[in-house]
Amino acid sequence: MNKPIFPTPEDAEQAFYDAFGRSDLEALMAVWSEDDETVCVHPGGSRFTGLAAIRESWKQLFATGMKFRIQLSHPVKTHSMLMAVHCVLQHITVEDDDNIAPPLITTNVFVRGAHGWQLLTHHTSPAPDTNGLLLQDTPHVVH
Repeated sequence: MNKPIFPTPEDAEQAFYDAFGRSDLEALMAVWSEDDETVCVHPGGSRFTGLAAIRESWKQLFATGMKFRIQLSHPVKTHSMLMAVHCVLQHITVEDDDNIAPPLITTNVFVRGAHGWQLLTHHTSPAPDTNGLLLQDTPHVVH
């Protein structure tokens, strides 16, 4: 199977979250850059560096059997010719669980190479208790 080509960072991000929601490890890993310095940080978890460690971390998460619904909101995006940074609020619910978890703060870093855009870094952290400050309007222009 050929690795998919993502023409925009948004296409790569959509493919990542679609695969996450389906617990599709192969599709999720197809979004990642093959760079040796790939990094993934799960909420409250360790830092995983390199594709083998990242793959294993997602494999363990998907092995729990939980099915996730993920929605993104309040994006702040910065793009250049070869790199894009998306900082979003990530809202995750687990199927068959009515609990509404607070949003997570996520930063996705994408790099552009010969084969389109790929994910270099995915870092998700629990949001601090900010009494609603996270949900304020986001700037339209990032300086």
